[in-house]
Amino acid sequence: MKPTIDTEVLVVGAGPVGVSIANLLGHYGVKTLMVDRSPQVLDYPRAVGLDDEALRTFQAVGLAEAMLQDMIQNVPMRMYTADKRCFAEILPSTREFGWFRRNLFSQPLGEVTLRKGLERYPHVTTRLGVALQSIEQDAEGVTALLQADNGEAISVRARYLVGADGARSTVREGALKTPYEGQTHPNKWVVIECDQDPLDAPYTALHCEPRRPYVCLRLPYGLRRWEFMLFPGEDGELMLAPDKVQELLRNHVPDPERLNVIRARVYTHNSRVAKSFVGGRVCIAGDAAHITPPWIGQGLNAGLRDAFNLSWKLAWIVQGRMKPELLQSYHDERHAHTKAMIDLADLFGAVLSQRNRFVAWMRDRFFLSIRNVPKFRDYVLQMKFKPMPRFSTGVVLNSGNTTQDELVGRMFIQPNVERVVGHCEKLDNVIGGQFALLSWRCDPLAQAPAALVSQLQTLGCVRLVGVRARSGSSEPGVSAACPAVTVIQDMENDLQLWFQKKNVDWVLLRPDRFVAAAGLAPDAPAQLQKFCDAVLPTTAPAPRHAPADASAEAPMAV
Repeated sequence: MKPTIDTEVLVVGAGPVGVSIANLLGHYGVKTLMVDRSPQVLDYPRAVGLDDEALRTFQAVGLAEAMLQDMIQNVPMRMYTADKRCFAEILPSTREFGWFRRNLFSQPLGEVTLRKGLERYPHVTTRLGVALQSIEQDAEGVTALLQADNGEAISVRARYLVGADGARSTVREGALKTPYEGQTHPNKWVVIECDQDPLDAPYTALHCEPRRPYVCLRLPYGLRRWEFMLFPGEDGELMLAPDKVQELLRNHVPDPERLNVIRARVYTHNSRVAKSFVGGRVCIAGDAAHITPPWIGQGLNAGLRDAFNLSWKLAWIVQGRMKPELLQSYHDERHAHTKAMIDLADLFGAVLSQRNRFVAWMRDRFFLSIRNVPKFRDYVLQMKFKPMPRFSTGVVLNSGNTTQDELVGRMFIQPNVERVVGHCEKLDNVIGGQFALLSWRCDPLAQAPAALVSQLQTLGCVRLVGVRARSGSSEPGVSAACPAVTVIQDMENDLQLWFQKKNVDWVLLRPDRFVAAAGLAPDAPAQLQKFCDAVLPTTAPAPRHAPADASAEAPMAV
């Protein structure tokens, strides 16, 4: 056996969640090794939808624009009755987090872009064709035994290990030994993709037809996907035969025998959540932690929420800027929301894939009768049914003020701002990979003790003061700002409206852009001191390179 490889974090699994974690850790300056048993990106139908939160995650590592090059943005989703009448359309106009809420991509192309992004980080290493054999952990770290395709045995010593190795996770089953609770749905689905899209239908369509429910959607570069429910007694593998595929498509395209089918695969829908996402120094993320039916397109998006939540916490712990015991907050913050999203997907599936013709007829009559009710139409159109993450415990501070605490644990908006006149940019690019104390027209730390300011610097916290656009140097918050404060102009009045509506003067934003604390200016020193006491370790961290600023990265060539 070769000498043990030492790293700070070992990521097992190089799918989209694992490689996103590796990019985030690389961005934060963490020495990382990522391994995967597959020597290449898997080229078969998988996830197709990315939401605004996912794009914000890619933005954090400077890859959002590169991902968008192979993506169709702002794609509607329509739902059709059994007699092919559209009873609902989903097309959110909101871009409160800086991006469109519904976007389609090809997962293999996206994975290539994400893997290419790792080339920017000399402290991140990728080993493919390597399988995990065993894991042992102790008080100081994790020892993993790996085996390469050529039989080479590899020993890795890491401070922490992340399992992003899929629904049949070796990490979950072998190291955490935590139950994977939930159900496997009885009906299988055939997924078919062809090129040279034969339909003029630039949207995702859910067809609620009792005779055979199906989904049809347009993908980038002329691809078209169908997903057909299989009935009891139908053999999934036999349904992949060319004549059976043509039979499935016969009622949906003019000449199915002329289609160039490039991929066809049978899938089983599952609704499962691991009982625990954290065990000592081992964590699981993505499908290793939870798996959901594809009805609302949130499977991969949920995994990317895991990636953002977990990665900055690992980085801050490894770098001595956060108490190690706060790793448990990853489970505390992600588990409940993951379960809520799966429950919503199950509800969608039960309603839309109904095979009982009478029940389906009643469903259709109900939705058709309310589709023009303004409140219902807005609720569906803007995707207000989507449960938004909100943490009441974890790496957050509840002050006891009900109004202020309602803001804590929610993702903050991402408006366009200017820190340099004439150069408009998204808020996250100004902040970079750090905490941020963002205040409105005031500096809440103007009279704060030097010790608190020093602690916030240890936490990696930048200070920003938002002001009204084009107000000049007399604007409150500008003339009094110290050199440590960056003044940003609110170019589209989003910050002003947010702070005015929420009735607070400042928010403390975490690296994943969730509000860690909020309040009025006079209370800021006391609340921020309380947060620092709860989060910072008692010993000072060793000096390290500051995390990269996403806005400073050169566009990645693709």
